[in-house]
Amino acid sequence: QVHLVESGGGLVQAGGSLRLSCADSRRTFVRYAMAWFRQAPGKEREFVAAISWSGGKTYYADSVKGRFTISRDNAENAMYLRMNSLKPEDTAVYYCAAPSRPPRRGDQGYEYEYWGQGTQVTVSS
Repeated sequence: QVHLVESGGGLVQAGGSLRLSCADSRRTFVRYAMAWFRQAPGKEREFVAAISWSGGKTYYADSVKGRFTISRDNAENAMYLRMNSLKPEDTAVYYCAAPSRPPRRGDQGYEYEYWGQGTQVTVSS
């Protein structure tokens, strides 16, 4: 059973940076693409970024492209999200997600079975 745990969130000023981590505490990392999603207060959950199992392919939402970088270390059962040039509109709870089968699109929440508890990112203006 996959058990994802996010860390690295916090309060940062606009223009600042944060690095989120996602680890599988039971070291059963799925051998599929994984993703980050986020949900802001009063808004629906939205896709942020996804990465293939090998790490060779990455995908980003237009809103974060050029500012965020997704990566993974399969030897450490970990995935990361480096967030630069943060904006107040990036404020949200960020979740890492893993599927139980290869996702077809990769940017849809219903494709992912396992979710972490989330980590809060707050960007002040």
